This record gives sequence, C-alpha cells and structure tokens, in this order.
Amino acid sequence: MRDLSAEAETGVLVVDKPAGVTSHDVVYRVRRERGGKVGHAGTLDPFATGVLTILLGRATRLQRYLLELPKTYEATARLGWKSTTGDPDGELTETGVLPESLELPVGRIEQMVPMTSAVKVEGERLYKRAHRGEQSEDRPVREVEVYRSKLLDPPQGQLQTGQEVTFEVEVSSGTYVRTLVETLGDAYCSALRRTAVGPLDLSLEGKVLPPLTALSFLPRVEIDEGQARAIGYGQRVAADTVELPASVQAGDPGSFTLVHADNLIAVARLEEEALRPEVVLEPAS
Repeated sequence: MRDLSAEAETGVLVVDKPAGVTSHDVVYRVRRERGGKVGHAGTLDPFATGVLTILLGRATRLQRYLLELPKTYEATARLGWKSTTGDPDGELTETGVLPESLELPVGRIEQMVPMTSAVKVEGERLYKRAHRGEQSEDRPVREVEVYRSKLLDPPQGQLQTGQEVTFEVEVSSGTYVRTLVETLGDAYCSALRRTAVGPLDLSLEGKVLPPLTALSFLPRVEIDEGQARAIGYGQRVAADTVELPASVQAGDPGSFTLVHADNLIAVARLEEEALRPEVVLEPAS
C-alpha cells in the first residue's frame, strides 16, 4: 500500500486496500496522514482487497453518486467447502460436494442479506447476532443485478475438493458477492478483489482525482460565471439558459454536473424547468 501522506485537499483518492484491514482503518490512516475531512464511498470486508474510493475535503459531499456505481470484482470460489459466513473468516467445513455447474446467475436476482451484514433487523445489526452464533431467518431480501459473469481460466479435467476457481463479475451496488458465490452449491468466497468502481479502476491507485474527473460518468452542463455564482448561493437557474445534455432532453431524470471554467460547481437535477442543485461543491465567494 502506497504512502498516502500529503496535504489535505479536495478530491477522490483511489486506494488499493490490502487484506486484513477494514475500510474504516484506511479512512483513519488517510485522515491522520492528510488531515481534513475524509470519508469513503463503499466498504470492503477485511478479507477483501482492491479499489476503495476515499473522499477528501468537500468531495465527501459526493458520496451518494459514487455509491450508486456498479462494481467489478474478481471472486475466487473454493469448491467442496462451506463457510458459516460465506468467506474465509467463518467456520469452514469440508463437504466434498462439488458444483454441477460453474455458472453464476446473470440478470436481476433476489438475495437474502447475509448474517455478516451491517443491516439492522429489529434494531440490531445482523453481524452482532452472527458473532453470538445466532441465525435470523427474517433477514431482508433485496433485488440486485449481475451485469456479467465470466469464469477466468476454466479448469481442465475433473473438479476436486478444495479446488479454487475465479470469476470476474460486474454487479449493481448492494450486491453481496459472497452470497453470489454460494449459489454454486457447496462453495465459499475464499478471496475477493474489487478491480473497479464504475470507471475508477486499479490503474488509478494512489491518485487523487479532481471531483469533476471522478464524476465524469455524469452528463455535463456548462454554466457561465453569473450562473455559477447563483448556484453557489443555492439558487436555481432557468433550464432554457443552458444547453442541456441529450439524455436530459430525452427525459432522463438523473443528476448532471454544473461546470464553469473546468471546475465542478455543483451536481443538479432538472426540476420544473430549472436546474436544482443537489450538492454545491463550490460555494459563492
């Protein structure tokens, strides 16, 4: 893991999280070394590695937009074994039962939230129950989407107990990859590496991206100096005074960036023929 020391600034830092530390540990380290306000957009389990998006300074206001991005993982499944948590941190049991197929589901599927989740049931986080050895059958069921799944280096010959196979999967936000691996049957996720969060991948590790670069996946609307000042005060701007992106003109209700002189002023939506700022990054001076 690279040295993250630098002066406090605003932007999105892409970190390659190592195994054995929590996402909070990484945030604490960056805060200690860089100073200023620090957050993250999407946790990784301690055993998992890979892309962790760390938000610095005013960029912490942009968390919601990065959280919604699809995630890409390399997930390794150990066959013929089960784990009480679906990962190597649980109680492991050898069953010797091998999958009939090495295919993961693709498309919209339903997942029951695992016991290791931080989701609350009856006011208590599930992982606290799991630590006491309890099970909850009233866990929420969520609909998620698996955009694609590919088996990397398909094994040759007959499968064996303890053999590991690795999949590359791209999934919607909120998908539990451990639970996805368990659909194979007697298998658990022995290793997990997040290689990308939307367009932010491991090639950007150690770099601090300007907010506008980090949100390059959103449509862009250019505004003038007067409009930037009005937006900085939280005011609305008439939609007919700017050139709206084709996606917005076509009726897409999604968010878009408001940009002046290559600076991200705010993220906004179209509402009642006006640009309504959701998050203002550059306050009026």
